[in-house]
Amino acid sequence: MTAHTEIKALLTLFQEGYTHRDLQQLDSFMGLFTADVEIVGTNGVKPGEYEWYLTRDTARALVKGDWEEWGDLKLDIESASIHSRGEVGWVAATATVTQTIKKENYASYLKFVKEFIETSELPAEEKLHYILRGGTNTVYELNRGETFTWPLRFTAVVVREQDQWKFAQVNFSFPTVYFPDVRRV
Repeated sequence: MTAHTEIKALLTLFQEGYTHRDLQQLDSFMGLFTADVEIVGTNGVKPGEYEWYLTRDTARALVKGDWEEWGDLKLDIESASIHSRGEVGWVAATATVTQTIKKENYASYLKFVKEFIETSELPAEEKLHYILRGGTNTVYELNRGETFTWPLRFTAVVVREQDQWKFAQVNFSFPTVYFPDVRRV
């Protein structure tokens, strides 16, 4: 079997895990990753913080959260760009995440606002701007329908360990056409 075919099979196993989202299989699924895997989620900004995980044990939290709360991930495995040299390979694939967010999100957002007002240490003006941005986004997006499908980029570095390909680095990213959500000030 060629490296290309083996890496494609690894992507298929990854997709199967995200399709079935069986939490009883989570530990087995984590075997697809090296012990020192680095996974950068869509909200990762700095190594070791929030969605930028530096080990398989810590990355387990990202996968568990994705399986419990994220939408349906669908990798385009057939058109994925797969390359390798020796014991190292790299992958780039388009994907989508589809999630249904119902009108109940209005109430959820108001609950978030109440907690945010009570717990945030931001100055009042910044709090208000943050709340207004989120409220406007909520109204705008839910007015467009309850099914959300976002384009996603999936890139990965894979390595051969004990005659088997494993993920050594994974990056999930959303393309953006407007201002990025995170800004350093």
